[in-house]
Amino acid sequence: MYTDDSPDLEQLLAENRALRAELEEAKAANLAKETFLSNMSHDIRTPMNAIVGMTALAKRYIDEKSRVMDALEKIDTASGHLLNLINDVLDMSRISSGRMKLARESFSLSDLLHDVMIIIRPLMESRGHTFRLVPEQIQAERFFGDPLRIRQILVNILSNAAKYTPPGGHILFTVSERMEGDVCHLGLACRDDGVGMTEDFLRRIFEPFERVNSSTISRIEGTGLGMSIVRKLVDAMNGTIRIQSAPEQGTDVRIDLPLPLEPVQEETESLRGLRLLIVEENQELQQTYHRYLEEASVEHTLVSTMPDALSAVTEAEFLQRPFAILLLGSLSEGVSHVLELAGYLHESRPALTLVMAGDLDWSHLEYRANRAGVYHFIPLPVFRKTLINGLSAALLDGQEKSTSSGFPNLAGRRLLLVEDNPINREIALDVLQSTQAAVDTAENGQEGVDLFLASPTGTYDLILMDIQMPVLDGYGAVALIRSAPREDAATVPIYAMTANTFAEDIARAHEAGMNGHIAKPIDIDTLMELLRRELS
Repeated sequence: MYTDDSPDLEQLLAENRALRAELEEAKAANLAKETFLSNMSHDIRTPMNAIVGMTALAKRYIDEKSRVMDALEKIDTASGHLLNLINDVLDMSRISSGRMKLARESFSLSDLLHDVMIIIRPLMESRGHTFRLVPEQIQAERFFGDPLRIRQILVNILSNAAKYTPPGGHILFTVSERMEGDVCHLGLACRDDGVGMTEDFLRRIFEPFERVNSSTISRIEGTGLGMSIVRKLVDAMNGTIRIQSAPEQGTDVRIDLPLPLEPVQEETESLRGLRLLIVEENQELQQTYHRYLEEASVEHTLVSTMPDALSAVTEAEFLQRPFAILLLGSLSEGVSHVLELAGYLHESRPALTLVMAGDLDWSHLEYRANRAGVYHFIPLPVFRKTLINGLSAALLDGQEKSTSSGFPNLAGRRLLLVEDNPINREIALDVLQSTQAAVDTAENGQEGVDLFLASPTGTYDLILMDIQMPVLDGYGAVALIRSAPREDAATVPIYAMTANTFAEDIARAHEAGMNGHIAKPIDIDTLMELLRRELS
């Protein structure tokens, strides 16, 4: 018989308490999963309903261009939202299973922030937010790391700030740096005046499937996985994340990421003795340009309007001290008027190198800009070396202007498309044929290899290879092509075109002998840029 002070009884009681705790944890986990499945059921069906419904409407009103275009735009929005939901779930699964690998590649901080702003600004504008990006004394401009994952972290943080800040709110995003030897601690901070969070929710914010509920904002769509993914990515980068918040007092998120530096040499020599004209209406940007160019000893003139720019160009020519470069910034008249000015100066003064600087998506402007004589773009936010080196590159490339358009002219080129899915093959074939290139297709890896080996040497200028295919997959096909005893086997560009989009998939494609990787769903601008770079 056990007594109250029996050691065996104490042990049994302790084991019982531990079992009860495990049971409660299991119940909580099951409840979270049930909540997640309920949310996912709603959140997946919502965009799917839009896609199915808008497709039906587009078919019904096929002869009414405006209605079809409206339906297509809504399908595009809904499919983008659905893709984000799927990516979140796949990312969480990948991270939780320990299969996620971070890339280590060179990237530009300016390009990274520019890409984030392009993604996030439409959401901010749609909700009427006052949004500011403030870089604080940036010295290091290039790093080694995983820019895709850092962008994912920032988009999650900033989109949360937008979604949980009522219309008309304020969001401040600051970027800072702290040096420790050859490692830069990149500081990323987002402050909003939104609905905020309770202390209880703050303790659970990094748990999967958690979402803030507030009576002051409409229902927020999403998986509730974003912050959990952010935390795991930050931890994987040996960084830290801190969040301060209170109900109706907004939220302050601070992230510190230690990143190895990539040394960058400032190329000022080609700018020595030349004069630069800058057309920029924003006073803060004017001060930034002036500071950077003064520090680099580059002679420059700043004006705020198109008439002032034309007067400055004319006066400089009269004094026989013409400008070598014109940097076109933002004007209240809009980008169309900026390009009108560029087109006029390109026609009348072809020796003048024209450069655009802005926070717009260059891929959407490139065709129009090229027609106006602008072949070079500097993204905002801009830092000193990015600006100086961008101007130097534009000047040196002045006689090698791109012939880029939305679709490059690849007449006379032959491509091989290896894709087993008939719908994906039809889409890719239609896009590729828009470049005037000849395109051969294969339905699996073995067919692709057979077509390549049966063709004369040099027949194919580029191969687009799916990965998961019957008979022979993309990796096996590339191995056979690369090992073939013919001159072009080792040199023909081969790009993976696949839905396998994780960092380790990209690395495996390179290890298999491919030149690069294009993710599905295919981004047409990305594909065209690849073709332009390889073949134009």
